[in-house]
Amino acid sequence: MSTGSSPSSRRNSFRSESFSDEKDLELPPEYGCLSIVVLGASGDLAKKKTFPALFNLFRQGFLQPNEVHIFGYARSKLSDDDLRERIRGYLSLGKGGSSEHAEDLSKFLQLIKYVSGSYDSEDGFLLLNKEISEHEIAKNSQPGSSRRLFYLALPPSVYPSVCKMIRKYCMNQYDLTGWTRIVVEKPFGKDLNSAEELSAQLGELFDEQQLYRIDHYLGKELVQNLLVVRFANRFFMPLWNRDNIANVQIVFREDFGTEGRGGYFDEYGIIRDIIQNHLLQVLCLVAMEKPVSLKPEHIRDEKVKVLQSVLPIHNEEVVLGQYEGYKDDPTVSKDSNTPTFATVILRIHNERWEGVPFILKAGKALNSRKAEIRVQFKDVPGDIFRCKKQGRNEFVIRLQPSEAMYMKLTVKKPGLEMSTIQSELDLSYGLRYQDVVIPEAYERLILDTIRGDQQHFVRRDELKAAWEIFTPLLHDIDDGKLKPLSYKPGSRGPAEADELLSKAGYVQTHGYIWIPPTL
Repeated sequence: MSTGSSPSSRRNSFRSESFSDEKDLELPPEYGCLSIVVLGASGDLAKKKTFPALFNLFRQGFLQPNEVHIFGYARSKLSDDDLRERIRGYLSLGKGGSSEHAEDLSKFLQLIKYVSGSYDSEDGFLLLNKEISEHEIAKNSQPGSSRRLFYLALPPSVYPSVCKMIRKYCMNQYDLTGWTRIVVEKPFGKDLNSAEELSAQLGELFDEQQLYRIDHYLGKELVQNLLVVRFANRFFMPLWNRDNIANVQIVFREDFGTEGRGGYFDEYGIIRDIIQNHLLQVLCLVAMEKPVSLKPEHIRDEKVKVLQSVLPIHNEEVVLGQYEGYKDDPTVSKDSNTPTFATVILRIHNERWEGVPFILKAGKALNSRKAEIRVQFKDVPGDIFRCKKQGRNEFVIRLQPSEAMYMKLTVKKPGLEMSTIQSELDLSYGLRYQDVVIPEAYERLILDTIRGDQQHFVRRDELKAAWEIFTPLLHDIDDGKLKPLSYKPGSRGPAEADELLSKAGYVQTHGYIWIPPTL
């Protein structure tokens, strides 16, 4: 999407990026106005992610001022202007100070109205419904044609009570051409039982087609590119199997600690926070078979098959860590057993992946910040150049920062000698697509929700299968049967994690560093 294009052309270009059938995404003309309700509007998630995503959709022409209104709902006693001022700074960051931006910002803020109420209060939700209904009447929407989107930027503990209130007091009254949809944020439970209980509670109130379990990793540009790269390029198809691939790493690293989120993080830990959801979703897209079509249910069917093929985790293929100083946070228990680092090996029992370790690694307070997929190929048989020690071929997808895809390969070193060196074929997005603004993940996913495209959202059976994989391991950690090893902030994590990778067959390349290209 070129920053200089018109809203209508940007709107069309965004639609062309979608994997779903175009006809399924176009809104029929009889649809009425759109009401977007952000519950938890005064919280960090809403300020830093939800409202900025809505603003960017507005700026690009996907939310039209003549059809949309945005409602914030929370317990805080605020006025409309109070909420607008709270979020204003987050909408301005990184967008420049042009007069066009200032005008867009002013128009967007005027679309926002605030309603105060508790999350189990009839009065609060009756007032919310009254405000939404008045908006719909003002927009001359036909009865039953309006669209209501509720975004729960809230702790999961209040999902059941909030959803009961929405179901009882705030539903679109006539379900003709309109709809009511609910977006829920992770974590979806803490283990299999709690996740199933939450799913059952929400399932009693809403159909699966109305529920959108959001995992923002599925909205990232390079994650969305996985299906295209795998299934639209002939040279990958014969290589993508156990005959050629030695191992797959999916890595998430942060160079900072919990920083004010110690109490929350200590309740969940790195596996629940990152690995069981974000990294496992990426694994599904790397490992799945080609779907019958690009319809959301066909894609999600294949993801579920991958999860159901994952063998139980062996504790000897797990390394946990906790960085020194983590328990200095006053909100963290002094005897906390919560890991801030984990390396877990998953094994998929099917014809394509038998014997290939999938290494999921995540950690905080490490020596770098990145998220990437690293597919390492097996050694070349009959290596006549004797270049094995230089490293293996790898296909790397850098999810963040500096989005890129590159292939590590061995080439002749320039000069008179027949010597080899490792280099790369590099597609760095910042260099190749200089005039393209890569949308934030939340922008994509909110737009998908409005369009009714559930491809990039987690289905109930998918959620259950994911928890079945990790619940035994998590219970062992909670019961103290597995202890995290101490590691220094700014390091690679526990040395035992690198030893585990070596045992799994990963060959580290020494002396080679990928440097993102610059202009």
